[in-house]
Amino acid sequence: MKFDKRQILKNVGSSWFSLGINVVVGIFLSPYILHRLGDEAFGLWILIFSVTGYYGLFDLGIRSSIVRYVAKYSATGDDEELNRLVNTAMFSYGGIGLVAMLITLAGTYFVNAIFRIPPEFVVTARWLLFMVGASVSLGFPLGVFSGVLEGLQRFYLLNFTNITSTLLRALLIVLALQRGGGLLSVALITVSFPLLSGLANAIVVFRNTHLHLGIRYVRRSSLRRIASYSGTTFLIIVAGRLRFKTDALVIGTFISAAAVTYFTIGSRLVDYASEVVTSLAQIFVPMSSQSHAKGDVTALRKIFVGGNRACAFIIFPITAVLTLLGKSVIAAWVGPKYVATSYPVLLVLLYPTTLMLAQSASGRTLWGMAKHRTWAWVVLAEGIANLILSVILVRPYGILGDAIGTAIPLTCSMIFFLPQHLCHLLGIKIRTYLYQAFALPLLLCAPLIAALLLMQRWFVPRRLSELLLQLAIAGLVYGIGLAWAFWTHRALDVGALGGNQRNEGMLAMVDVYQEKA
Repeated sequence: MKFDKRQILKNVGSSWFSLGINVVVGIFLSPYILHRLGDEAFGLWILIFSVTGYYGLFDLGIRSSIVRYVAKYSATGDDEELNRLVNTAMFSYGGIGLVAMLITLAGTYFVNAIFRIPPEFVVTARWLLFMVGASVSLGFPLGVFSGVLEGLQRFYLLNFTNITSTLLRALLIVLALQRGGGLLSVALITVSFPLLSGLANAIVVFRNTHLHLGIRYVRRSSLRRIASYSGTTFLIIVAGRLRFKTDALVIGTFISAAAVTYFTIGSRLVDYASEVVTSLAQIFVPMSSQSHAKGDVTALRKIFVGGNRACAFIIFPITAVLTLLGKSVIAAWVGPKYVATSYPVLLVLLYPTTLMLAQSASGRTLWGMAKHRTWAWVVLAEGIANLILSVILVRPYGILGDAIGTAIPLTCSMIFFLPQHLCHLLGIKIRTYLYQAFALPLLLCAPLIAALLLMQRWFVPRRLSELLLQLAIAGLVYGIGLAWAFWTHRALDVGALGGNQRNEGMLAMVDVYQEKA
């Protein structure tokens, strides 16, 4: 199967441009909001958004089903099943949104009993939870259309909407704060734009597909198909919340809302790095789904190995930069007083996250093939271990203990399970995979690290201009190496990946059995 390189470049390029806008806005907007609102209000902001982030569990994996089956039906040209899928998903999301709204109303009443919130912020916390929860509830049915666009691999259309929304949101937040607006004003602006983006995505979908809405398209067979796939994905969603969304809750419960701010500064930089890789990796789900629908195991191997190599090209240099310049980045971003506490959190979270992000194509390949059940149970166990360790370690070691509780299980699953599982499934030798995917990215990082260490001996950047100078030099050094890799075709050539007919035959037999079941 040949991939449309132009479409891949449009999707990835627009995703990175959209991410760049988000990162730039976040870098300048976050400290602006922090210093305008103060540590307590900003910590409350993070805490409430972390709580409502758990509403994502109500997705039940339905969105992943939309992406997977839209990609499949578009590859086979089955418009009838596509209409049934989308309408059934919207009907399901409507009920989920209603349940989420009822939980929001209950939560606004008990918010002070759950968290340690200063008395002067109790009313604000209730209104904040109501606004964010209502927005998320309404966003469930609207989210169907962004899933459709992902399944169609029209990421560039999604990204255009996101860029417009991000810039307008940032502008209105700055104006609101300059005119004396507080936390609730910022929240109202923030939660409104995802709903507007959802409506814009709906218009784009109807103009680019033969999609029709109507209760007659809702089918039990489509619901069973969605449930069969999404049930496994739901376990991964639960695990994802336990892995990465419990930190603010643990810290807010056992320490204080202000401590959440210090943790978030370190973890937010890791999140930005994650978003860069995720913007690339999201294209691998529909790609692998279409390859799997056509029975092209060779294409799946290339997505797995070549996709992880592409992810490593991105995350390895970012990890090197944050390791050597992390203190300067934090000082220039939010102020020197946060460096001593937030930098250790950054380092503890950075390295296991790098192991995960360098293998971002692995999980996406599993989802596209609908073979993610075993991985779901592994990451669920990891998430439970994460929560238990974080609760145990946060008491004696504070926010650093919480970070360690996240790092240990993540490192174990990324080293001891995921590579072996994918290599076995696709019939690739583990040694071949590790060499093909990661040798060249590691090699290209060596000159970058040397340049950073050399510049560190000359001067440690203490001002934004000095930091930007070192980043520019480091980027130039790495860019030259990356350009050489592409010019000589080493960046894209994954070489011989092995595999055998017995493995491919077994894979096909399992697929046939699952389809009949």
